[in-house]
Amino acid sequence: MSAVAPLRLRPAFAGRRPLLNLSLMLSLSASPFFISSSLAEEATRRSYQVPAGSLSAALTRFAGLAGVNLSVDPALVSGRNSAGLSGEFAVEEGFARLLSGSGLQLQAVGEQAYILMPAPEGGSLQLAPTSIVGATVSTDSPVYAGGQVARRGSQGLLGSRDFMETPFSMTTYTSTAVKNQQARTLGDLIASDPSVRATNPAGGRFEQFTIRGFSLFNSDVAYNGLYGILPTYTIDMEMAERVDIVKGPSQLINGISPRGSVGGGINVVPKRATDKPITSFTGSYASNNQLGGAVDVGRRFGEEDKFGIRFNGVKQAGDTEWDHQSVDREMAVLGLDFRGERLRLSTDIGRTERNTDAPQERVQVAADAPVPHASDVDRNYAQPWSKARTKDTFGAVNAEFDVNDSVMLYGGVGARKSTHEFLRHAVSVLNEAGDFRVQPRDFTRDENVRTASAGVRNWFHTGPVSHEVNLSASYFYMDFENGGARYANGSSNLYDPVQTPTPSNPTRQDDKVYTENRFSGLALSDTLGLFEDRLLLTLGARWQRVKVDDWTNNAKGETAYDEEKVSPSGGILFKATDKLSLYANYMEGLSQGKIAPSTSVNEDEIFPPFISRQVEVGAKYDAGPFAVTAALFRIKQPAYATDATTRVFGPNGKRENTGVELSVFGEPLKGTRLLGGVMYIDSELTQTTNGAFDGNRAPATPKYNVNLGAEWDVPTVQGLTLTSRGIYSSSQYLDQSNTKQIDSWERFDVGARYAFKVDEKHITLRANIENVADKRYWSSAGASDDSEAGLTLSTPRTYLLSATVDF
Repeated sequence: MSAVAPLRLRPAFAGRRPLLNLSLMLSLSASPFFISSSLAEEATRRSYQVPAGSLSAALTRFAGLAGVNLSVDPALVSGRNSAGLSGEFAVEEGFARLLSGSGLQLQAVGEQAYILMPAPEGGSLQLAPTSIVGATVSTDSPVYAGGQVARRGSQGLLGSRDFMETPFSMTTYTSTAVKNQQARTLGDLIASDPSVRATNPAGGRFEQFTIRGFSLFNSDVAYNGLYGILPTYTIDMEMAERVDIVKGPSQLINGISPRGSVGGGINVVPKRATDKPITSFTGSYASNNQLGGAVDVGRRFGEEDKFGIRFNGVKQAGDTEWDHQSVDREMAVLGLDFRGERLRLSTDIGRTERNTDAPQERVQVAADAPVPHASDVDRNYAQPWSKARTKDTFGAVNAEFDVNDSVMLYGGVGARKSTHEFLRHAVSVLNEAGDFRVQPRDFTRDENVRTASAGVRNWFHTGPVSHEVNLSASYFYMDFENGGARYANGSSNLYDPVQTPTPSNPTRQDDKVYTENRFSGLALSDTLGLFEDRLLLTLGARWQRVKVDDWTNNAKGETAYDEEKVSPSGGILFKATDKLSLYANYMEGLSQGKIAPSTSVNEDEIFPPFISRQVEVGAKYDAGPFAVTAALFRIKQPAYATDATTRVFGPNGKRENTGVELSVFGEPLKGTRLLGGVMYIDSELTQTTNGAFDGNRAPATPKYNVNLGAEWDVPTVQGLTLTSRGIYSSSQYLDQSNTKQIDSWERFDVGARYAFKVDEKHITLRANIENVADKRYWSSAGASDDSEAGLTLSTPRTYLLSATVDF
């Protein structure tokens, strides 16, 4: 059977079932083809209006209105037309009317899932042995072969699209990948992606990342398309159905991010109740002695299962691999949804708490001190009295309404309230011996976020050209207040930590800083489809306004600003064949200015917005059981640094990252799955002060990142899967002068899982060992565009065990 490729998705107007999935659903298997009776079960008639035109467009439109999954080989429908239909039809009847005279017929392959096949001569249908992959999923994103990556991802303004029809680099990880990696946080999950690296210790106060060498803060991680709603410091993965990672500036599709990330964006998609009831419990263990449990319950109810409820709860506590360090985390997220004929609504409400004792900090290195030896750090250098306490309450409401068959209104609102309390100390190594001063500081931060977006999407044709026009408005508001106090200094050592007294009497009160951020934007785009949508051209622009006000001890600051800009963007994608897509894009956007870090003398100073620009070309090859994508990109933006002598943080020249990405995912051989890739970056500084660092490599940017994970189903033991993963990063500079450097590093993980049934209960046992060689190394030097530079220590060997029971 020839490979099946997706048609271009048209509006997925919900009927009684989930949104339209046009996907690659079939792969070779030894199991026999199962013919479902769902056509007979779907005999209910309803009204449809499908205009005459190409058969591809007619089938896509009808499947979207009917709310079913349809998988089509584009070669079957190429050049064929349909007379359309108007009136009341059952699903089977409607498809038959559209296919009349085409020599094609519909075949059911599962509940609400169909493929298009040539009508057999003589009336008998002979099918090759086939199995269904991802025919029914709980969201609008069918799963790619292997189950670790989804075909479709959320693209903000542009809606949800198949990766083969996306004119930029994007990877969407599924909840299956989250479970099998035993990923507790977003930092655990991104270990699969070569374009993304964690830049803060896993046992630290917060998580932070780089994409294509540029910083990405948790504040810039979207929740179902809305910024600023998720917890500021650590995001639990048990709440995620999918995680979309977009590479490169994404201001056109997502708008300006709260912290101005330019290397890419991450979007967490919440879980929804599925047609099949969900009742699942997972018990977990993580070394040294962290025990936990997670529940996942989902149900649909009401007439035609229009209403859904999904709850995820987590409790985990205990000691970590590091001495005198412990983590206690709690998460509860409730998702409600409604699926009507034309209206779709969802609400998500969440609460997370995380308490960490002795969280590790990045390690700064004094100007006249050498780089410490990570291999000699075998104890926790954080003081036992240090702590981090975070509480986040958040929620969002999203809606879609189909005005008619070609116009959809959509929108969302969200809010978050957070309180954070820290008792911490910086770690700045002063000499070769590893000595550092312990400078205790308590620090509080209260945050309030309100965000909203609204838009309209319109599909229409002008002659042979299809259009998908999007108009969207967005608004983001955040206020936060920082305060705290300083205490008497002590001394310790990186290699031989010394416990200092618990701070009690402050020696200085910090200034109370209050800041308000207001971002607003208006975006317009049009995706034009030519030559039966084999050529897709996306043109758009976003007007953005950034307004920041700050007060110090109730006195208005001088660094407030109010700036705006119109940022054009565009992308083009050409389907050279049914398996090969070629694309190019240009994106630019306005980002909020950097904020001076606590390690600088101008702490909390806010700098004006800056503009980032990206050019990218790439190719995507979908072989069916596996896919390979490649991208060549260049991103430019201002460079920031803290002066080694004056300790003043500020802009210093420009940086340009030019790189190549190659990724692979899928199941190239039955029972063998791959996930990973490689990224190369040439990062150069220009126009630095007095040309001092011109031509140097930007700090904290490795030339090479390599990730490759593999899974193998043991043929002789049904249900047993062995896993492995290797991660590599080349050396990195600590400073713009390129005088200090950390070594390259590699990490190896191994694991296994075993799935079986007991009394109709599905049970999955998982065991993973991360950093199996227990190597100590500096995994990151921070990020060259980041206000919080410093060395990140690797996590020691970690054992992860879990047992999931699906009732």
